[in-house]
Amino acid sequence: MDQILEFFKHLINPSWIIEHGGLYLLLAIIFAETGLFIGFFLPGDSLLFVAGIYSADLCRSFFDMPFFVVMLLIALAGVLGNMVGFWFGNKSGPLLFKKKDTFFFKKKHLHQAHDFFVKYGGGAIFLARFLPIIRTFAPIVAGMVQMDKKKFMLFNVIGSFSWVFSMMLAGHYLDKFFPNLKNHLELIILVIIVITTLPVIIKLLSGKVKHHPDPNQSEVTNTSDTTL
Repeated sequence: MDQILEFFKHLINPSWIIEHGGLYLLLAIIFAETGLFIGFFLPGDSLLFVAGIYSADLCRSFFDMPFFVVMLLIALAGVLGNMVGFWFGNKSGPLLFKKKDTFFFKKKHLHQAHDFFVKYGGGAIFLARFLPIIRTFAPIVAGMVQMDKKKFMLFNVIGSFSWVFSMMLAGHYLDKFFPNLKNHLELIILVIIVITTLPVIIKLLSGKVKHHPDPNQSEVTNTSDTTL
């Protein structure tokens, strides 16, 4: 049991993932975070940035594959993840909104993604790539509301490639300009987490200030009114 807990602890450590799991684990995590609702806790943004910093080691460990091809494979993993999420949402429909909360599943995250999708429409699939938690649930909600598949795939592909390439190229080139970047990974990861989660936190706090639910409202109504 302790070994299992230790493994899950390592899964939120981007440096450990790159050093011990290599490209295979990186692909699996990007796929899971963007398509499986149990993957919402995985560190997608910081993981991609650190992967860019360790790009030379990453490519060397995978048959000396060019960096561009590595980024391409990771972006495709993100595309496939969203496709699975869309399929799951399309098949499960409203049943997910009736599902009880568990450690891996929180209904509030689903409602946040739904509100985000209603506000931004198809563009939510693109924007969600850059927002932790939301990016996990956005394709599921898109499937639930039966978004046009061609439109979904367009935003899915553009979003995945933009997210993966921007984060990995940023890490790759910053490492070239600042050779000692690897010595400050903990600080870098912390900064990335703060930057990427700040919009979500601000929205949550502003929602709590503006929204004063009627105590006589049903639980379903309260849940539906949850804002991002």
